[in-house]
Amino acid sequence: MTHSQSARPRAVVTGVAVVAAGLVATAAFAAAKLRYPAAPRSAVVDDYFGTKVADPWRGFENLDSAATKKWVAAENALAQPWLEALPQRAWVKERLTKLWNYERFGVPKKAGGHYFYTRNDGTQNQSVLHVADSLDAPGRVLFDPNTASKDATIALARFEPSHDGRLLAYSLSDGGTDWEIWRFRRVEDGVDLPDELRRVKFWQMSWAPDGSGVYYSRYPARADGHGDDAARPAIYFHRLGDPQERDALVFAVTDHPTRAPSAAVTDDGKLLVVSIYEDTRRDGVVLKDLSRPDGHVTKLFTGFDANYNYLGSDADTLYFATTAGAPNWRVLAVDRAAPSAASARTIVPEAGEAIESAGIAGGRVLVSYVKDARNVVTLFERDGRRVGDVALPGSGSAANFEMKDTDPEVFFSFSDYLAPTRILRLDAATDTVSAWRTPKIDADTSAYVTEQVFYRSKDGTKIPMSITHRRDMPRDGNQPVLLYGYGGFNISLTPTFRPTVLAWLEMGGVYAEANLRGGGEYGEAWHDAGTVTRKQNVFDDFIAAAEYLVHEKYTRPARLAIHGRSNGGLLVGAVMVQRPELFGAALPGVGVLDMLRYQYASANARQWSGDYGLSEKPAEFAALYKYSPVQNVKKGVCYPPTLVTTADRDDRVVPWHSYKFAAALQAAQGCAKPVLIRIETRAGHGAGKPVWMQIEDFADQWAFAAQALGMPVPARAVPGAAGGV
Repeated sequence: MTHSQSARPRAVVTGVAVVAAGLVATAAFAAAKLRYPAAPRSAVVDDYFGTKVADPWRGFENLDSAATKKWVAAENALAQPWLEALPQRAWVKERLTKLWNYERFGVPKKAGGHYFYTRNDGTQNQSVLHVADSLDAPGRVLFDPNTASKDATIALARFEPSHDGRLLAYSLSDGGTDWEIWRFRRVEDGVDLPDELRRVKFWQMSWAPDGSGVYYSRYPARADGHGDDAARPAIYFHRLGDPQERDALVFAVTDHPTRAPSAAVTDDGKLLVVSIYEDTRRDGVVLKDLSRPDGHVTKLFTGFDANYNYLGSDADTLYFATTAGAPNWRVLAVDRAAPSAASARTIVPEAGEAIESAGIAGGRVLVSYVKDARNVVTLFERDGRRVGDVALPGSGSAANFEMKDTDPEVFFSFSDYLAPTRILRLDAATDTVSAWRTPKIDADTSAYVTEQVFYRSKDGTKIPMSITHRRDMPRDGNQPVLLYGYGGFNISLTPTFRPTVLAWLEMGGVYAEANLRGGGEYGEAWHDAGTVTRKQNVFDDFIAAAEYLVHEKYTRPARLAIHGRSNGGLLVGAVMVQRPELFGAALPGVGVLDMLRYQYASANARQWSGDYGLSEKPAEFAALYKYSPVQNVKKGVCYPPTLVTTADRDDRVVPWHSYKFAAALQAAQGCAKPVLIRIETRAGHGAGKPVWMQIEDFADQWAFAAQALGMPVPARAVPGAAGGV
């Protein structure tokens, strides 16, 4: 990395301030000498069905106000030198830099005899897009995002090659925003076409089979020309060579205020499969006939009673995965000649394990199940006859499947907690697996082991948890443990390799990952049990995980840190407020923390209501108000050492959630334990974040947690770090 890439912008502080911060940090990890900036207050009080709720931090919702910007600058000026003075930080940063320095690859997409994939040589902040003419041929660079900005904060968000592989659609995200700019490049010579698509995010893009253009979902424009994500997107067709303003409207939802459509074209180009997203538990599907001039629309699944995911097609049949009548999902076949929900037939029935993903490859149906938070992949014939399980390298995560309806060649990733992500190739015709790329890291992980345990939550529900630690770890009740969780949006936590976790293990820590309700580990029933008025189950599951780790003598509360991001940031915020005495440190990242007002940030935030509910409804308000972290901070309570992290450009979970929570904690803290907030600039929710910025972020978080839990600097300390600063 260059110097400009490896050093984040810092507030200007004096040498005296740095030394003072170091003394505070290294002495008793106390906040007695921390003077928190005064947060702007207001007298806003909302009335929810007769319950008066004060919101003294409402002013933070104006992110561009002078008061908000002044507070952000002051908080960073306080936190940055304090964190940099922590004795463990230099070691963590150096070790993360080395652990991230390994060659790694993305899953290839195959088109027109070409293979498109990302590669990072180990030193690059952003992975580079390559194209190769065969699996064994050396790839050539097709697009390098590292050259797009000086600080590597412009990222390649997505890419889609045309069916013949002659053209590439690729999108860029600037500074971490979810908004994307789509461009088009000739594969032969790497030259961009003049076309550019804006006001796009989230929803898929699908090429017309002849390569003449793409179907995509676009948001309407605000007065300033930017996309308006408080409104609904609609599907357009962009013909290459035309300005975006001339794109043809293909489909729009006109009978519902928030449902969002996206499009996939069948391989023969005759049908547009329109998926209509309502929330995490409800979708609809309609079919638009592209072979007819009138573009006739057929309603297929329009009851919005379950999830319906389009998988692929052949000449006679459309395939879908659904939760309709099957909380663990099943696979349906629909007759293309006379498509209807009533005539849809089950070809892969619901099983005891939940389906995580599925697709069509070379005329066979591939299904990836989750069994006790590990993946099992099975092949079926189109009539539902079971072919057999795919041979995986071990117990872990199989994900990111890339396949085509008519091609048996499938690529996917495989990962566990201790080995870097491998890219595997499956021949679906013969059910054989081979390795395409197997990365090597600068570490010996043989000293560590992952064990899976099951514990009981408050209501008796059995919850799985994975614990990774040294093989010779003593069960003496005194190990420093980092407990991670998510518990939402039907997302399963399966084993994933992260350099950050390996660094934590090398610091002498234990890493635990709990599979909470609200996720997808055991299907829709498991997900549903952690949503809306049942969200407290998620927090109870996490608290029970912490109590298990203490009871089984892995650790004690003073040596137990909790970590989570996004919905996991909500998790950490909620449980640290409910059980502050149970934790030695808390790391809530980019969290949804004001649950009474999250839905007003953007249209996509309102669509989270399938998991969270809405404060606009009496029963759901009561549930939200009971656990919402911002509203449940109590004056005079001793909260654990807390480092809140967010980014000023996060337009998914807007940073005012973190601002409100940090301000509330700082104002209420009843003891000398520190409460800091780290606000990254030129970053968003996390996707596309350059490596240098991730290293700085986790160096701060892990050093903070290590100091709070009393972890010494590892023996392999960097020069000058062992004795502090």
